[in-house]
Amino acid sequence: MSEKIVLAYSGGLDTSVAVRWLKEERGYEVIALTADVGMQRQREEVQSRALATGAAKFVWRDVQETFVRHFAFAALAAGARYQGHYTLATALSRPLIARELVEVARAEGATAVAHGCTGKGNDQVRIEVSVQALAPELRIVAPVRDWDMDRDGEIAYAQEHSIPVTVTRDSPYSIDENIWGRSVECGVLEDPWQEPPPDVYQWTVAPAEAPDTAAYVEIGFERGLPVSLDGHETDPVSLVLRLNERAGANGVGRVDMVEDRLVGIKSREIYEAPAAVTLLAAHESLEALTLSKDQQRLKARIGQEYAELIYNGLWFTGHHQDLAAYVQSTQRHVTGTVRVKLHKGAATVVGRKSPRSLYDFSLATYDKADQFDRTAAPGFIHIWGLPVRVQAEAQKGEEGS
Repeated sequence: MSEKIVLAYSGGLDTSVAVRWLKEERGYEVIALTADVGMQRQREEVQSRALATGAAKFVWRDVQETFVRHFAFAALAAGARYQGHYTLATALSRPLIARELVEVARAEGATAVAHGCTGKGNDQVRIEVSVQALAPELRIVAPVRDWDMDRDGEIAYAQEHSIPVTVTRDSPYSIDENIWGRSVECGVLEDPWQEPPPDVYQWTVAPAEAPDTAAYVEIGFERGLPVSLDGHETDPVSLVLRLNERAGANGVGRVDMVEDRLVGIKSREIYEAPAAVTLLAAHESLEALTLSKDQQRLKARIGQEYAELIYNGLWFTGHHQDLAAYVQSTQRHVTGTVRVKLHKGAATVVGRKSPRSLYDFSLATYDKADQFDRTAAPGFIHIWGLPVRVQAEAQKGEEGS
């Protein structure tokens, strides 16, 4: 009897070729697992393709709500953007997919798991490190890393073996998408000087072609998590889907960046994340209203560390548990509503309010309602400037002008 292996199956070129290769070249009984994190594909279509390609069994797991609630919103609460721009959609999905791989492998009595990641990408690290953390007894097979085929070779292999795939030499993009965002690479995009062709974008209209009239959304948060849209309580998946549609229709969410991959190379990436970009702007604005200056300063550093951790595939670690505990603590009072203007590619916060706001009108205003005690200012400045004066007197002339 053949050993069973569970393959993380997306239905794309790499994993479709991997099904046949694992069966024919390695002798495995292949169980194709699709963890639905918001793919733009129907279950029947993916299942039919997997079985037609040679999978012995197909397993579909709908994990969209888990993904949004416990992965995407966790990153949102942290304010995580990799290198200031990438909202981490693909990176966030990998530990969840790895967890599903492990669960299905144990349920099916499989001895190994497999993925369709390349040998110089980030996802191989994210999935394999996660599997090692959760089930070190499982072997991990990486067909795309092991076989001697480039992308054209894969396309030829698929055609030779009548494997149904949609990728052609004329459309060579590598695309990954989930409910939190869409990433595109390969083809003409590998030249960072070239402007992305219009067909790269699917979720967002070109900002110049977006409506001339701005759209507004009001997003409600409780303890740092989005809970309502335009005054209506909304479940996490529906909220993100609606924001993807509304923000994308106004050109919001495009990212074109050169990033530093985990494996040590630079890569040009195109991302679309209308909801994520909008929610991050809204959440950051609400934190400015409800967190102290010191909390904001440290949390910005933690957010950067959190983004690095996610990008580097270290979700299932003690380090993540520690960071997550700090982030959760900071969100105790991040409750309120934020109004965002969506216009020509920009998501701009134009209003925010909170029952836990630290903004005090009577202290901030310059009109007759002002209650700020100006008489305290000279004493404050005298004490605040004391170390400056002491150093200036003691070390006068020591430094250049």
